[in-house]
Amino acid sequence: MGSVPVRDVRDFEGFSGGLGSGFGPSLASSSSLVLDSDGRKLVKVSRSGKKKGGVEVSDAKGVMALKSHCEAERRRRERINRHLATLRSMVPSTKKLDKAALLAEVINQVKELKTNAVEISKRYFIPSDTDEVRVEVEDVMKDGNFLVKASLCCEDQPELIADLRHTLQSLQLKMVRAEISALGGRIKNVLVMTSDRNSNNAERQLCLTSIHQALKSVLDRVNSQADFLPRSSFTNKRCRISLFESSSPLS
Repeated sequence: MGSVPVRDVRDFEGFSGGLGSGFGPSLASSSSLVLDSDGRKLVKVSRSGKKKGGVEVSDAKGVMALKSHCEAERRRRERINRHLATLRSMVPSTKKLDKAALLAEVINQVKELKTNAVEISKRYFIPSDTDEVRVEVEDVMKDGNFLVKASLCCEDQPELIADLRHTLQSLQLKMVRAEISALGGRIKNVLVMTSDRNSNNAERQLCLTSIHQALKSVLDRVNSQADFLPRSSFTNKRCRISLFESSSPLS
């Protein structure tokens, strides 16, 4: 069997820088495995130094930055889980729900609470921050008499009640119910009145217009006096009292 001639290793220089240079760097380089940003997979990070923009970047710093990112991600997940646990403790029957179902249940609970708050605000006459005059027919009886519900919301003034009663005396209406709610310098008056006269739709509309104009005149006087009275003269406590005795005439 003939011998195979041995050629110079330099004849293999055409293959990626020669045989020695092709295998040398890959064998000499070293790397380490670390967790990725999700903390689920191992990724290879080279330990050899690199240069970027003429500045030496240490791979050790890259490894530390990746570990710091993983730690921040872990803390973020723990914080979310704590918030979800708090929601589970506040909403009944949610221990076996997943995250999406839990959030949907919380949204439904918030909507229900908002609805309840609106219903409660309708029952309790809490004054708003906006001046308002409202007049509407509350009920029409078979004999032609009707109930009128009127409300006035404005700044609280010392002479407001007296002014309101004096203004309504000329309307020839009988007071059925009157309530006041005061809070933070604001006051809301809700009056329910009735007329003993038989009336049709046109007469009822005329009566509503007269009541609205009367209350609007009271509101205008309140606003004209507000600039001359110190704010400290207004009440800062909430109260609810009866304005007039039930079924009493305004005269």
